[in-house]
Formats: sequence, structure tokens, C-alpha cells
Amino acid sequence: MTFPISLEFFPPKTPEGAEKLRAARQKLYALRPEFCSVTFGAGGSTQEGTLATVREIMAEGCPAAPHLSCIGQTRDSIRERLAAYGDAGVQRIVALRGDLPSGYGLGGEFRYASDLVAFIRGETGRRFHLEVAAYPEVHPQSKSPEADLQAFIAKVEAGADAGITQYFFNADAYLRFVEELRKRGVDTPVVPGIMPITSSSQLLRFSDACGAEVPRWIRLRLQAFGDDSASIQAFGLDVVTALCEQLRKAGAPGVHFYTMNQAKATLEICRRLGA
Repeated sequence: MTFPISLEFFPPKTPEGAEKLRAARQKLYALRPEFCSVTFGAGGSTQEGTLATVREIMAEGCPAAPHLSCIGQTRDSIRERLAAYGDAGVQRIVALRGDLPSGYGLGGEFRYASDLVAFIRGETGRRFHLEVAAYPEVHPQSKSPEADLQAFIAKVEAGADAGITQYFFNADAYLRFVEELRKRGVDTPVVPGIMPITSSSQLLRFSDACGAEVPRWIRLRLQAFGDDSASIQAFGLDVVTALCEQLRKAGAPGVHFYTMNQAKATLEICRRLGA
């Protein structure tokens, strides 16, 4: 493949889940990912599982990037997390504002991801390579597209090295987002986040929750397949492979796959792309 890839996992909650994830990772390492990121639950609810998974990935010989979200956190708690990541040999962090856990009031000492990025830089200098989130289809809580662009620019000005986008299925949204950044003098790499389509209900549920747009024609095709999982997966492979091809031809700096701790779809998409 002519451009780098990275992979995202979430910390497993059960021993069975951990074994399945280990098996999936072993298959996915054939793609030689630039790094694997590991998510961090709302309010830091999975932080120990995040670090444990990161350590496993690094022990398997692949660079790993823990997510670090700041909502509900204090400077001291973030400082402790940074020390733990540093002690583990982590070199990359995905720095996020994060979601509030259910029933959790506004709290903590950080309001925005840009505050977290600035704090990390102040505490650790250039010790970590920092990825931040980008929203080509506009963050669901943003006041306007312009406000959303400015939020990303604020993260870059605070010291972010690169962006990873929320997943999308409309390449034009990504290309326009990057174009608007370039017009404002921001040339920070923005890596498209890609979600393989393996389940209709799962995709639509996730997309409704996070504000990712599933184009009407894709929704209708998925609905028409009903419970025919084989047809859904075949259609999903065609759609996502074509999207990745379009992004590659347009000059995207790489692709970040939201694997959902599964290997099959990501491997097949990459095979079709020539990996």
C-alpha cells in the first residue's frame, strides 16, 4: 500500500475479549501499522485497561498510542497518567476532550482538548507525539462549521502534531475540511478515520450517537439487505475500499481504521488496496 495505516482498539472487558483481541492483533500486524491506538472510556473509566492493552501491544513489537481524555480529570490525575505512560515507554498519545460518563455533572479542570494539549506540552515538552480529533462533518456539539475549524486550529496552536478524523463515508467532507485548514495556513496532517461496515445495526447506532453521517443511499441499501449479514459485509467492503481509494488518490497522508477489535474486514480492505 502506498500510504501508512494505523489501527484503533478498545480495551477488552473480559478474559475472552482479551484473547479475541490478541488473535485479531496478530493477524493485523501483517499490515505493518504505524501504530495502534487504544481508547479511554468516558471519564477515564477504562484507563487501567487502556494502559494494560498498550503495554501488550508494545511488548508484541508495535508502537502503541493510548487515548487520554480530560473531561472530569484534574491536573494531578492527568499528570499521573502522563507519568505512567512515560514509564511504560509510550511515545504517542491521542489527546481528546472526551465524553462525560452517564450521570456525571460538569467537572474537572479542563474544558477543551486544546487545554489538555497545552498542559501536556507544558508538563512534558516534546516527549510525546500528540494526535487530536478532527470532525470533517462538524462535531455534534459545535456551534458552526467555522467554530469547529477554529477548535481544531486551537489544538494545533497548543501543540498537536496531527489529527485523526471521526469516521465518515463522504470523501468530499474530508477534502473540504483539509482545504479549509490549508486556506487558514494550517498544514498539519489530518488522517482520515475509516470504519469498516460489518453490521448494519451497529453502524447506524454508532453513527447516530457520534454525529457521523451515513449517506442516504448507504442507509437504504443496508436496510434493504435486512438480516442478510453476508450481503451487508460484501457491500460494506466495496463501499469502504472505494472510499479509501478515493482518499489515497486525493493525497490523504494515511488511513486510521476503527477496527472494533476485529481483523477480517480491515484485512480484506487493505488486501484490495494492495497491502
